[in-house]
Amino acid sequence: MTIRYNVQLQPYNSFRTRATARIFCEPQTAGELSEAIRTFSNEQKLVLGAGFNLFFTRDFDGVIIKPGMRGITTITENEEYVDIEAGAGEEWDHFVGFCVSHGYAGLENLSLIPSSVGASPIQNIGAYGTEVKDTIILVKAVDIYSGELREFTSAECDFGYRDSIFKRTGRYVITSVVFRLGKTFVYKEKYVDLSRELEGVVAPTITQVRDAIIRIRTRKLPDFNLLPNAGSFFKNPMLTTDEKDALQKILPDAPVYNVGDDGFKTSAAFLIEKAGYKGKRKGMVGTYERHALIIVNYGTENGQEIAAFMEDIQQEVKKQFGILLEPEVWIF
Repeated sequence: MTIRYNVQLQPYNSFRTRATARIFCEPQTAGELSEAIRTFSNEQKLVLGAGFNLFFTRDFDGVIIKPGMRGITTITENEEYVDIEAGAGEEWDHFVGFCVSHGYAGLENLSLIPSSVGASPIQNIGAYGTEVKDTIILVKAVDIYSGELREFTSAECDFGYRDSIFKRTGRYVITSVVFRLGKTFVYKEKYVDLSRELEGVVAPTITQVRDAIIRIRTRKLPDFNLLPNAGSFFKNPMLTTDEKDALQKILPDAPVYNVGDDGFKTSAAFLIEKAGYKGKRKGMVGTYERHALIIVNYGTENGQEIAAFMEDIQQEVKKQFGILLEPEVWIF
């Protein structure tokens, strides 16, 4: 295992902000990961996946751990489903493409999400009516304090909306994830944009669904290589009944979705646009002109400028609509 010192983190976060890590390591196995944790037991630690869900505002005085475990392995298979284990370091869309090419169903709606396999359970990534928790049966990890190996069933992951035990505790470094995927595919209408994209296609195949989602995301979302960004910046707000009623008095056309007993969800992008921030720019930071939920970097290397722009949006949405937007992106 290679250990490096004073490593520039700009290439390792999709916002391309500059910061230095005092120690940086990329373990390739669970054993190497345990060794690194024990070697640097007294150091502050940060686990870095593909770098699409965080950015840096300052140097990191500790050890960055970037899991490098690779490989896609079939664990078990029958006529109905297949269980596949993928290393934490696998690029997410490569893994989704692999599954779709083999006709394995369950992840196609999560195509083109910039992430790694190891990061996917942490955020419980989701899109187009699907969340990754719906397919995960086991997560393998290492305790960041003891270096001991742990396994978590889906129930033990305690998944929530863009949430999990891994995100809440920050205690476990994921080494691999086991997914259970179906061996038959039947398209079900879940999302208006996707159904519109597939209009005229009779009984869409799993490949056609993946291709349609890639087209939609490519049209809507900026290429992080050209406009550095971290995808959706804010979570869609969860509302109580009272909060929902108060919002609809101010914005009668606000989209509201029922998410269980006395729980509701609304659109962060809608609120940001209504607050006047879609396509708005301040210095070298702004919201994307085609999607209000995405903050883009027009040229700054200073993460504090991005954080300040985020706070401007939060304050304006709170002032106008009484809702505090919560970032989906981690800020260090």
